[in-house]
Amino acid sequence: MNRAPDRLQQAESDLEMAKIAAQAGRHKWACFAAQQAAEKAVKALHLHLGQEAWRQLVVLLLAELPIAVPPLLVEKARSLDALYVPTRYPDAFPAGAPVEHYGPLQSQEAIAYASQIVAFVRAQMAEPR
Repeated sequence: MNRAPDRLQQAESDLEMAKIAAQAGRHKWACFAAQQAAEKAVKALHLHLGQEAWRQLVVLLLAELPIAVPPLLVEKARSLDALYVPTRYPDAFPAGAPVEHYGPLQSQEAIAYASQIVAFVRAQMAEPR
């Protein structure tokens, strides 16, 4: 059974949650949800292409795809990956809880980058193989 569409649907749901969190002023959650959306989307593409992927870093997941990925998209994935740990752990910064380190600028950027990665995956999955 091909679960790639389910993964992509979950990625899109996570992206929607990132937008809701940002609108509610929960920027650290928006950043984390955006990273998760990108991660799940790229894992969906791996499944679509008949591969399994177990990593959490989007940049590595993109590198392991058997298709060309635009270099700028890889750089955007790198920015999202920088949000994976520090948005969740209170000791990720020398001082202050993660909630103090993320604001609208960070969440808007994360949502934009994740949206572009999800769109790339959606387009790749729509192409006949």
